Amino acid sequence: MRLILTLFLLVILVSCKDTPEIKQITLEEDVAYLASDALNGRKTGTKGEIAAANYIAERFAAIGLNPKGMDGFFQEFSFKPSSNPHEAVQFVAKGDSVQTGKNVVGFIDNNASKTVVIGAHYDHLGLGGEGSLFRGDIPEVHNGADDNASGVAVMLQLADRLKKLDNPQSNFLFIGFSGEEMGLLGSNYFAKNPTINLQQVNLMINMDMVGRLNDESTLAVHGVGTSPVFKQILFANNNQGFTIAEHESGIGPSDHTSFYLMDIPVLHFFTGQHEDYHKPSDDSEKLNYEGMQKISDYIFAIVLDLEDDSKLGFRKTKNEREDVPEFKVALGVVPDYLFTGEGMRIDGVSEDKPAQKAGLQKGDVVKKLGDSTVVDMMSYMRALSSFEKGQKTKAIIERNGEKVEVEIEF
Repeated sequence: MRLILTLFLLVILVSCKDTPEIKQITLEEDVAYLASDALNGRKTGTKGEIAAANYIAERFAAIGLNPKGMDGFFQEFSFKPSSNPHEAVQFVAKGDSVQTGKNVVGFIDNNASKTVVIGAHYDHLGLGGEGSLFRGDIPEVHNGADDNASGVAVMLQLADRLKKLDNPQSNFLFIGFSGEEMGLLGSNYFAKNPTINLQQVNLMINMDMVGRLNDESTLAVHGVGTSPVFKQILFANNNQGFTIAEHESGIGPSDHTSFYLMDIPVLHFFTGQHEDYHKPSDDSEKLNYEGMQKISDYIFAIVLDLEDDSKLGFRKTKNEREDVPEFKVALGVVPDYLFTGEGMRIDGVSEDKPAQKAGLQKGDVVKKLGDSTVVDMMSYMRALSSFEKGQKTKAIIERNGEKVEVEIEF
Protein backbone atom coordinates (compact mmCIF):
# COMPACT_ATOMS: atom_id res chain seq x y z
CA MET A 1 0.00 0.00 0.00
CA ARG A 2 2.84 2.37 0.90
CA LEU A 3 4.54 1.61 -2.45
CA ILE A 4 1.35 2.42 -4.37
CA LEU A 5 0.95 5.71 -2.47
CA THR A 6 4.58 6.65 -3.18
CA LEU A 7 4.15 5.96 -6.90
CA PHE A 8 0.89 7.99 -6.94
CA LEU A 9 2.57 11.03 -5.35
CA LEU A 10 5.48 10.70 -7.79
CA VAL A 11 3.06 10.78 -10.75
CA ILE A 12 1.43 13.93 -9.35
CA LEU A 13 4.79 15.66 -8.91
CA VAL A 14 5.89 14.77 -12.43
CA SER A 15 2.60 15.91 -13.96
CA CYS A 16 2.77 19.22 -12.03
CA LYS A 17 6.31 19.74 -13.25
CA ASP A 18 5.22 19.17 -16.85
CA THR A 19 2.30 21.60 -16.60
CA PRO A 20 3.48 24.99 -17.92
CA GLU A 21 3.03 27.86 -15.52
CA ILE A 22 0.62 30.49 -16.85
CA LYS A 23 2.55 33.74 -17.25
CA GLN A 24 1.01 36.74 -15.57
CA ILE A 25 0.80 39.62 -18.05
CA THR A 26 1.78 42.95 -16.47
CA LEU A 27 0.28 46.38 -16.98
CA GLU A 28 3.49 47.41 -18.73
CA GLU A 29 3.30 44.50 -21.18
CA ASP A 30 -0.32 45.18 -22.12
CA VAL A 31 0.42 48.86 -22.70
CA ALA A 32 3.63 48.10 -24.62
CA TYR A 33 1.72 46.02 -27.17
CA LEU A 34 -1.34 48.24 -27.51
CA ALA A 35 0.76 51.41 -27.80
CA SER A 36 3.37 49.95 -30.17
CA ASP A 37 4.11 51.45 -33.59
CA ALA A 38 3.02 48.13 -35.13
CA LEU A 39 -0.63 49.00 -34.38
CA ASN A 40 -0.29 52.31 -36.22
CA GLY A 41 -2.35 54.31 -33.73
CA ARG A 42 -5.40 51.98 -33.52
CA LYS A 43 -7.74 54.19 -35.55
CA THR A 44 -11.27 52.78 -35.72
CA GLY A 45 -11.67 50.17 -38.45
CA THR A 46 -7.99 49.97 -39.41
CA LYS A 47 -5.76 46.89 -39.35
CA GLY A 48 -4.08 48.27 -36.25
CA GLU A 49 -7.35 48.54 -34.36
CA ILE A 50 -8.37 45.05 -35.50
CA ALA A 51 -5.04 43.71 -34.19
CA ALA A 52 -5.73 45.42 -30.86
CA ALA A 53 -9.24 43.91 -30.76
CA ASN A 54 -7.82 40.43 -31.41
CA TYR A 55 -5.26 40.93 -28.65
CA ILE A 56 -7.93 41.93 -26.13
CA ALA A 57 -10.07 38.94 -27.14
CA GLU A 58 -7.10 36.60 -26.70
CA ARG A 59 -6.41 38.11 -23.26
CA PHE A 60 -10.08 37.68 -22.30
CA ALA A 61 -9.95 34.03 -23.36
CA ALA A 62 -6.71 33.36 -21.47
CA ILE A 63 -8.18 34.92 -18.32
CA GLY A 64 -11.20 32.63 -18.67
CA LEU A 65 -13.92 35.07 -19.68
CA ASN A 66 -16.88 33.86 -21.71
CA PRO A 67 -17.51 35.50 -25.11
CA LYS A 68 -20.44 37.91 -24.91
CA GLY A 69 -20.42 39.73 -28.22
CA MET A 70 -22.52 38.92 -31.27
CA ASP A 71 -19.71 36.94 -32.91
CA GLY A 72 -17.69 35.36 -30.11
CA PHE A 73 -16.03 38.18 -28.19
CA PHE A 74 -16.80 40.71 -30.95
CA GLN A 75 -19.74 43.06 -31.39
CA GLU A 76 -19.32 44.67 -34.79
CA PHE A 77 -21.08 47.87 -35.83
CA SER A 78 -21.05 49.88 -39.05
CA PHE A 79 -21.61 53.61 -39.30
CA LYS A 80 -21.55 56.46 -41.73
CA PRO A 81 -19.24 59.22 -40.41
CA SER A 82 -20.62 62.75 -40.31
CA SER A 83 -18.61 65.85 -41.15
CA ASN A 84 -20.97 67.85 -38.94
CA PRO A 85 -19.85 67.51 -35.27
CA HIS A 86 -23.38 68.43 -34.09
CA GLU A 87 -25.02 65.69 -36.12
CA ALA A 88 -25.41 62.22 -34.65
CA VAL A 89 -23.56 59.41 -36.38
CA GLN A 90 -25.93 56.96 -38.06
CA PHE A 91 -25.41 53.23 -37.49
CA VAL A 92 -26.03 51.46 -40.80
CA ALA A 93 -25.74 48.06 -42.46
CA LYS A 94 -22.45 47.11 -44.07
CA GLY A 95 -21.91 48.59 -47.48
CA ASP A 96 -20.02 51.16 -49.49
CA SER A 97 -18.82 54.38 -47.86
CA VAL A 98 -19.32 53.07 -44.32
CA GLN A 99 -16.80 52.34 -41.58
CA THR A 100 -16.79 49.46 -39.15
CA GLY A 101 -15.85 49.28 -35.49
CA LYS A 102 -15.69 46.31 -33.18
CA ASN A 103 -16.40 46.18 -29.44
CA VAL A 104 -14.71 43.35 -27.55
CA VAL A 105 -17.00 41.86 -24.89
CA GLY A 106 -16.17 39.25 -22.23
CA PHE A 107 -18.32 37.96 -19.37
CA ILE A 108 -17.93 36.30 -15.98
CA ASP A 109 -21.27 34.59 -15.35
CA ASN A 110 -21.68 33.97 -11.63
CA ASN A 111 -25.43 33.29 -11.91
CA ALA A 112 -26.03 36.48 -9.95
CA SER A 113 -29.01 38.83 -10.19
CA LYS A 114 -26.81 41.91 -10.75
CA THR A 115 -23.96 42.73 -13.12
CA VAL A 116 -21.06 45.17 -12.96
CA VAL A 117 -19.85 46.55 -16.31
CA ILE A 118 -16.17 47.54 -16.52
CA GLY A 119 -15.02 49.23 -19.71
CA ALA A 120 -12.28 51.15 -21.49
CA HIS A 121 -11.95 52.27 -25.09
CA TYR A 122 -9.05 50.84 -27.09
CA ASP A 123 -9.20 52.91 -30.29
CA HIS A 124 -7.07 56.03 -30.87
CA LEU A 125 -6.21 58.53 -33.61
CA GLY A 126 -4.06 56.53 -36.05
CA LEU A 127 -1.74 59.00 -37.77
CA GLY A 128 -3.55 62.01 -36.31
CA GLY A 129 -6.05 63.91 -38.40
CA GLU A 130 -9.11 65.41 -36.74
CA GLY A 131 -8.69 65.45 -32.99
CA SER A 132 -4.88 65.55 -33.08
CA LEU A 133 -3.07 68.42 -31.37
CA PHE A 134 0.16 67.66 -33.26
CA ARG A 135 1.33 70.47 -35.50
CA GLY A 136 4.04 68.70 -37.51
CA ASP A 137 4.00 68.67 -41.29
CA ILE A 138 4.50 64.90 -41.65
CA PRO A 139 1.87 62.54 -40.14
CA GLU A 140 3.17 60.45 -37.25
CA VAL A 141 1.79 57.48 -35.36
CA HIS A 142 -0.31 58.53 -32.36
CA ASN A 143 0.31 55.55 -30.08
CA GLY A 144 -2.15 56.59 -27.36
CA ALA A 145 -0.37 54.94 -24.43
CA ASP A 146 -2.30 56.94 -21.86
CA ASP A 147 -5.27 57.42 -24.18
CA ASN A 148 -6.27 54.68 -23.74
CA ALA A 149 -3.94 51.69 -23.57
CA SER A 150 -3.67 52.56 -19.88
CA GLY A 151 -7.38 52.06 -19.27
CA VAL A 152 -7.46 48.79 -21.22
CA ALA A 153 -4.49 47.43 -19.25
CA VAL A 154 -6.22 48.20 -15.94
CA MET A 155 -9.44 46.64 -17.24
CA LEU A 156 -7.59 43.43 -18.16
CA GLN A 157 -5.97 43.24 -14.74
CA LEU A 158 -9.33 43.73 -13.04
CA ALA A 159 -10.83 40.97 -15.19
CA ASP A 160 -8.08 38.60 -14.08
CA ARG A 161 -8.56 39.48 -10.40
CA LEU A 162 -12.35 39.31 -10.45
CA LYS A 163 -12.30 35.96 -12.25
CA LYS A 164 -10.51 34.57 -9.18
CA LEU A 165 -12.92 36.12 -6.69
CA ASP A 166 -14.26 33.83 -3.96
CA ASN A 167 -18.04 33.72 -3.49
CA PRO A 168 -18.88 36.50 -5.98
CA GLN A 169 -22.28 38.18 -5.65
CA SER A 170 -22.22 39.84 -9.09
CA ASN A 171 -21.64 38.96 -12.70
CA PHE A 172 -18.93 40.99 -14.44
CA LEU A 173 -19.00 42.24 -18.03
CA PHE A 174 -15.82 43.67 -19.57
CA ILE A 175 -15.94 45.77 -22.74
CA GLY A 176 -13.15 47.18 -24.89
CA PHE A 177 -14.94 49.95 -26.77
CA SER A 178 -14.21 50.92 -30.36
CA GLY A 179 -14.97 54.32 -31.89
CA GLU A 180 -14.69 56.41 -28.70
CA GLU A 181 -12.50 59.03 -30.36
CA MET A 182 -15.13 59.44 -33.10
CA GLY A 183 -17.93 60.17 -30.66
CA LEU A 184 -18.48 57.34 -28.13
CA LEU A 185 -19.67 55.14 -30.99
CA GLY A 186 -18.93 51.72 -29.50
CA SER A 187 -20.48 52.39 -26.11
CA ASN A 188 -23.46 54.10 -27.74
CA TYR A 189 -24.01 51.06 -29.95
CA PHE A 190 -23.68 48.62 -27.06
CA ALA A 191 -26.11 50.59 -24.87
CA LYS A 192 -28.69 50.42 -27.66
CA ASN A 193 -27.87 46.82 -28.62
CA PRO A 194 -26.84 45.20 -25.34
CA THR A 195 -25.77 41.57 -25.17
CA ILE A 196 -26.98 41.33 -21.56
CA ASN A 197 -30.08 42.59 -19.74
CA LEU A 198 -29.27 46.22 -18.84
CA GLN A 199 -31.93 46.09 -16.13
CA GLN A 200 -29.55 43.88 -14.16
CA VAL A 201 -26.57 46.26 -14.44
CA ASN A 202 -25.70 47.63 -11.01
CA LEU A 203 -23.10 50.12 -12.18
CA MET A 204 -20.70 50.87 -15.01
CA ILE A 205 -17.03 51.64 -14.28
CA ASN A 206 -15.01 53.38 -17.01
CA MET A 207 -11.26 54.01 -17.22
CA ASP A 208 -10.03 56.53 -19.76
CA MET A 209 -6.49 57.91 -19.39
CA VAL A 210 -5.42 56.53 -16.03
CA GLY A 211 -1.70 56.36 -16.80
CA ARG A 212 -0.39 59.72 -15.61
CA LEU A 213 -1.08 59.90 -11.86
CA ASN A 214 0.71 63.07 -10.73
CA ASP A 215 2.96 63.73 -7.73
CA GLU A 216 -0.05 64.92 -5.74
CA SER A 217 -1.84 61.59 -6.43
CA THR A 218 -4.86 63.46 -7.76
CA LEU A 219 -7.47 61.20 -9.29
CA ALA A 220 -10.55 62.61 -10.98
CA VAL A 221 -13.71 60.58 -10.47
CA HIS A 222 -16.76 61.51 -12.55
CA GLY A 223 -20.32 60.35 -11.93
CA VAL A 224 -20.08 60.63 -8.15
CA GLY A 225 -23.62 62.04 -8.02
CA THR A 226 -25.20 59.22 -10.04
CA SER A 227 -25.82 57.07 -6.94
CA PRO A 228 -26.32 58.18 -3.31
CA VAL A 229 -23.71 55.72 -1.97
CA PHE A 230 -20.77 56.73 -4.15
CA LYS A 231 -19.29 59.51 -2.00
CA GLN A 232 -19.06 57.23 1.03
CA ILE A 233 -17.76 54.31 -1.02
CA LEU A 234 -15.00 56.44 -2.59
CA PHE A 235 -13.95 57.81 0.80
CA ALA A 236 -14.05 54.49 2.66
CA ASN A 237 -11.82 52.68 0.15
CA ASN A 238 -9.22 55.39 -0.42
CA ASN A 239 -6.37 53.52 1.27
CA GLN A 240 -3.94 54.73 -1.41
CA GLY A 241 -4.18 58.35 -0.23
CA PHE A 242 -5.57 59.77 -3.47
CA THR A 243 -6.65 63.38 -3.62
CA ILE A 244 -10.05 62.79 -5.20
CA ALA A 245 -11.30 65.47 -7.59
CA GLU A 246 -15.03 64.70 -7.50
CA HIS A 247 -17.36 65.45 -10.39
CA GLU A 248 -21.06 64.86 -9.87
CA SER A 249 -22.23 64.58 -13.46
CA GLY A 250 -22.69 61.32 -15.32
CA ILE A 251 -22.27 63.21 -18.62
CA GLY A 252 -18.75 63.61 -19.98
CA PRO A 253 -16.51 63.00 -23.01
CA SER A 254 -16.04 59.27 -22.46
CA ASP A 255 -17.95 55.98 -22.64
CA HIS A 256 -19.60 56.10 -19.20
CA THR A 257 -21.98 58.70 -20.66
CA SER A 258 -23.69 56.09 -22.87
CA PHE A 259 -24.59 54.05 -19.78
CA TYR A 260 -25.63 57.01 -17.66
CA LEU A 261 -28.12 57.92 -20.38
CA MET A 262 -29.65 54.45 -19.84
CA ASP A 263 -30.22 55.32 -16.14
CA ILE A 264 -27.25 53.29 -14.89
CA PRO A 265 -24.99 54.61 -12.09
CA VAL A 266 -21.49 55.30 -13.42
CA LEU A 267 -18.00 55.99 -12.11
CA HIS A 268 -15.34 57.26 -14.51
CA PHE A 269 -11.66 57.38 -13.49
CA PHE A 270 -9.18 59.81 -15.07
CA THR A 271 -5.70 61.11 -14.17
CA GLY A 272 -5.89 64.27 -16.27
CA GLN A 273 -4.70 65.77 -19.53
CA HIS A 274 -1.04 66.51 -20.21
CA GLU A 275 1.25 67.97 -22.84
CA ASP A 276 1.34 64.66 -24.78
CA TYR A 277 -2.46 64.38 -25.06
CA HIS A 278 -3.52 63.53 -28.65
CA LYS A 279 0.06 63.81 -29.85
CA PRO A 280 2.59 61.23 -31.15
CA SER A 281 4.52 61.67 -27.90
CA ASP A 282 1.90 59.81 -25.81
CA ASP A 283 4.19 56.79 -25.46
CA SER A 284 4.36 53.86 -23.06
CA GLU A 285 7.60 54.82 -21.30
CA LYS A 286 5.97 58.01 -19.97
CA LEU A 287 3.28 56.23 -17.96
CA ASN A 288 3.22 55.95 -14.17
CA TYR A 289 2.74 52.19 -13.78
CA GLU A 290 2.92 52.32 -10.00
CA GLY A 291 0.10 54.86 -10.11
CA MET A 292 -1.90 52.62 -12.47
CA GLN A 293 -1.54 49.76 -10.02
CA LYS A 294 -2.84 51.95 -7.20
CA ILE A 295 -5.86 52.90 -9.31
CA SER A 296 -6.49 49.24 -10.15
CA ASP A 297 -6.34 48.35 -6.44
CA TYR A 298 -8.71 51.22 -5.63
CA ILE A 299 -11.32 50.16 -8.20
CA PHE A 300 -11.02 46.54 -7.09
CA ALA A 301 -11.68 47.58 -3.49
CA ILE A 302 -14.73 49.62 -4.55
CA VAL A 303 -16.15 46.65 -6.48
CA LEU A 304 -15.63 44.36 -3.47
CA ASP A 305 -17.25 46.86 -1.12
CA LEU A 306 -20.37 46.90 -3.28
CA GLU A 307 -20.60 43.11 -3.60
CA ASP A 308 -22.86 42.58 -0.57
CA ASP A 309 -25.12 45.55 -1.35
CA SER A 310 -28.44 45.30 -3.13
CA LYS A 311 -28.97 47.05 -6.46
CA LEU A 312 -27.71 50.62 -6.38
CA GLY A 313 -30.07 53.55 -6.52
CA PHE A 314 -29.71 55.80 -9.58
CA ARG A 315 -29.81 59.60 -9.54
CA LYS A 316 -30.00 62.05 -12.40
CA THR A 317 -27.27 64.69 -12.26
CA LYS A 318 -26.93 68.16 -13.65
CA ASN A 319 -25.04 68.23 -16.95
CA GLU A 320 -22.02 70.34 -16.02
CA ARG A 321 -21.15 70.80 -19.68
CA GLU A 322 -24.36 72.75 -20.32
CA ASP A 323 -23.10 75.46 -17.95
CA VAL A 324 -19.96 76.11 -19.98
CA PRO A 325 -20.16 79.62 -21.50
CA GLU A 326 -19.26 80.46 -25.09
CA PHE A 327 -15.89 82.07 -25.80
CA LYS A 328 -14.85 84.69 -28.32
CA VAL A 329 -11.19 84.51 -27.26
CA ALA A 330 -8.74 81.91 -25.95
CA LEU A 331 -6.00 82.39 -23.39
CA GLY A 332 -3.94 79.60 -24.90
CA VAL A 333 -3.45 77.37 -21.86
CA VAL A 334 -4.27 73.80 -20.87
CA PRO A 335 -6.04 73.97 -17.50
CA ASP A 336 -5.14 71.48 -14.80
CA TYR A 337 -8.53 69.81 -14.38
CA LEU A 338 -7.26 67.86 -11.36
CA PHE A 339 -6.35 70.97 -9.35
CA THR A 340 -8.40 71.04 -6.15
CA GLY A 341 -7.11 74.35 -4.75
CA GLU A 342 -8.50 77.85 -5.27
CA GLY A 343 -8.03 79.31 -8.73
CA MET A 344 -7.22 77.81 -12.14
CA ARG A 345 -3.83 76.13 -12.35
CA ILE A 346 -2.11 76.06 -15.76
CA ASP A 347 -0.92 72.66 -16.94
CA GLY A 348 0.47 73.78 -20.29
CA VAL A 349 0.99 76.91 -22.41
CA SER A 350 0.46 77.02 -26.19
CA GLU A 351 2.94 78.66 -28.52
CA ASP A 352 2.28 82.18 -29.76
CA LYS A 353 -0.93 82.66 -27.75
CA PRO A 354 -1.91 85.42 -25.29
CA ALA A 355 -0.76 83.44 -22.24
CA GLN A 356 2.73 82.81 -23.60
CA LYS A 357 3.09 86.43 -24.74
CA ALA A 358 2.13 87.56 -21.24
CA GLY A 359 4.77 85.30 -19.70
CA LEU A 360 2.43 82.79 -18.09
CA GLN A 361 4.01 79.43 -17.21
CA LYS A 362 3.02 75.89 -16.40
CA GLY A 363 2.17 75.74 -12.70
CA ASP A 364 0.90 79.33 -12.48
CA VAL A 365 -2.45 79.65 -10.72
CA VAL A 366 -4.80 82.29 -12.14
CA LYS A 367 -6.47 84.04 -9.20
CA LYS A 368 -8.03 87.00 -10.98
CA LEU A 369 -8.84 87.76 -14.61
CA GLY A 370 -9.92 91.34 -15.25
CA ASP A 371 -12.41 92.30 -12.54
CA SER A 372 -13.40 88.69 -11.87
CA THR A 373 -12.03 86.58 -9.04
CA VAL A 374 -11.15 83.07 -10.16
CA VAL A 375 -11.87 80.37 -7.58
CA ASP A 376 -12.35 77.33 -9.84
CA MET A 377 -12.65 76.24 -13.49
CA MET A 378 -16.20 77.49 -13.88
CA SER A 379 -15.45 80.99 -12.59
CA TYR A 380 -12.37 81.09 -14.86
CA MET A 381 -14.50 80.18 -17.91
CA ARG A 382 -17.14 82.76 -17.01
CA ALA A 383 -14.45 85.42 -16.68
CA LEU A 384 -12.83 84.44 -19.99
CA SER A 385 -16.19 84.53 -21.82
CA SER A 386 -16.57 88.25 -21.06
CA PHE A 387 -13.64 89.28 -23.28
CA GLU A 388 -13.46 89.96 -27.01
CA LYS A 389 -10.59 89.83 -29.47
CA GLY A 390 -8.27 92.84 -29.20
CA GLN A 391 -9.13 93.64 -25.59
CA LYS A 392 -6.45 94.01 -22.92
CA THR A 393 -6.80 93.16 -19.25
CA LYS A 394 -4.82 92.56 -16.08
CA ALA A 395 -4.52 89.15 -14.45
CA ILE A 396 -3.29 88.16 -11.02
CA ILE A 397 -1.46 84.87 -10.87
CA GLU A 398 0.19 82.96 -8.07
CA ARG A 399 3.68 81.68 -8.86
CA ASN A 400 5.77 79.83 -6.28
CA GLY A 401 3.65 81.27 -3.47
CA GLU A 402 3.87 84.89 -4.68
CA LYS A 403 1.24 87.05 -6.41
CA VAL A 404 2.26 88.43 -9.81
CA GLU A 405 0.31 90.87 -12.01
CA VAL A 406 0.51 90.44 -15.78
CA GLU A 407 -1.10 92.19 -18.74
CA ILE A 408 -2.90 90.04 -21.30
CA GLU A 409 -3.97 91.02 -24.80
CA PHE A 410 -6.48 88.78 -26.51
